[in-house]
Amino acid sequence: MPTIQFPLSSDYIEVNQLLKLVGVCDSGGAGKALVAQGLVTVDGQPEARKTAKIRIGQVVKCGDVRVVVISDPAG
Repeated sequence: MPTIQFPLSSDYIEVNQLLKLVGVCDSGGAGKALVAQGLVTVDGQPEARKTAKIRIGQVVKCGDVRVVVISDPAG
């Protein structure tokens, strides 16, 4: 399972936008569809909110991709 570290410089990022920015899908709308299909978990729990706020320290999984949200050292 590939792990991606995503540096976050703001308070949060919406899960659909995170999936787009790390390359899991092509658009925020496609990210929402993945959530709607039940393919996304946050911290090991199924995520049903298409625009859930993801914060530093959380782990998002979709398919075989694991995204760890870290603090942006530049931000």
